[in-house]
Amino acid sequence: MRRRDFLATSATAIGAAACGPFKLTEITPFLPTPSRSQLWWQRAELGLFTHFGMNTFTDREWGDGREDPRAFNPVRFDARQWARAAKAGGFKYVILTAKHHDGFCLWPSRYTDHSVKNSPWRDGHGDVVREFVNAMRAEGLRPGLYLSPWDRHERTYGDSPRYNDYYIAQLTELLTQYGPIVELFFDGANGEGPNGKKQVYDWDRVHGTVRRLQPGALMFSDAGPDIRWIGNERGMAGDPNWCTVDPAFVPYAGYDAPQVGEWLQHGNADGVVWRPGEADVSIRPGWFHHEAENAKVRSTENLMELYFASVGRNANLLLNVPPTREGLFHEADARRLAEFGTRMRKVFADDRAAAARIGRTKEGVELDLRESVPIGMVVLREQIERGQAVSRYRVEALVNGAWSAVSRGTTIGHRKIDRFAAVTSDRWRVVVEESLWQPRLGDVGLFAASG
Repeated sequence: MRRRDFLATSATAIGAAACGPFKLTEITPFLPTPSRSQLWWQRAELGLFTHFGMNTFTDREWGDGREDPRAFNPVRFDARQWARAAKAGGFKYVILTAKHHDGFCLWPSRYTDHSVKNSPWRDGHGDVVREFVNAMRAEGLRPGLYLSPWDRHERTYGDSPRYNDYYIAQLTELLTQYGPIVELFFDGANGEGPNGKKQVYDWDRVHGTVRRLQPGALMFSDAGPDIRWIGNERGMAGDPNWCTVDPAFVPYAGYDAPQVGEWLQHGNADGVVWRPGEADVSIRPGWFHHEAENAKVRSTENLMELYFASVGRNANLLLNVPPTREGLFHEADARRLAEFGTRMRKVFADDRAAAARIGRTKEGVELDLRESVPIGMVVLREQIERGQAVSRYRVEALVNGAWSAVSRGTTIGHRKIDRFAAVTSDRWRVVVEESLWQPRLGDVGLFAASG
């Protein structure tokens, strides 16, 4: 890997601006870039996860597949209420657990009796997936689906060829009967089958089925192939955080190695595929709704911190909000989503860089605010449609006639948010110190406080 000093001038969304001098790490002249679907997804930033199913009614987190379908009866089920709550919080897509590890299907699958068709809900004629996708689209949100590979009810589980046929059949139902799906969420859960054998999943076949039936859909797992898990369920991305990865590091979903968590947290600067991270976390201690946790919903302040630790570090935030047995988001959860949306709009309402004069110097992108104002947060963005390049930068303010660094960072990607003690100045600049290739900065935002 060769390094040399380089002074680059690039046309950016904020004007033609010098982004140097800095060290250029020449890895490749052709950086991986996002697909059209990945680009929409990264710009969406916020997704909602909703764990709903048999566990909601048994007060468990993981069912064993022996549940009675007659227990499922959400008498006030209203997916439009979910959609309105998600929209109030600023979320752009919502993922439903169509089937969890217990194997109970929220749609009337042809391939099992363990589904809503044998429940009293809607007299056995209901379809949660259908009502879910319709509700999301009606509110301008994009629906996604989770289909657990582990099925503790299905008798063929552990007989790998037969169960893989079963899983593909159910996946095909979901991909052909409910319209466009924005994201298929696959985890690597893998337990013992009734025959005492481990199931060997045919991930190549799974991925091929999705590509064939819905080529615009994105697939999530720790191994991708389109979106990677961020390596924890705390909603926190790593720093640095690259959108690119080396697929050999995590070759398949459920792959286990000592450094997997670290690899997923940070990605790889020299990665050859574009696979941005999604940081999942629940608004409650559990993933399914439990009455005992109604007083343990995360605070608005905590949700803001999660945003800064995920979206603010170049990842998407996937926040789980579980419906109650009635089929509604609990009042406490819905209220918190609305408060979060209000706080977000307030924090990012007044971008002092929006009317700034943009200049270029040999040091970097310079912004003249024309008046001295206190700034406590900077928001940076690369033009990721051209790849991710920046590997070290600093942000400076002109104070008492001298430039002073107020924050330093590594990667930027789609969005990087730096917070610091408020500094009053009318002149600001962003200096790219090191980059894999010629960097292209997009937006620079300057805000009074971090909320």
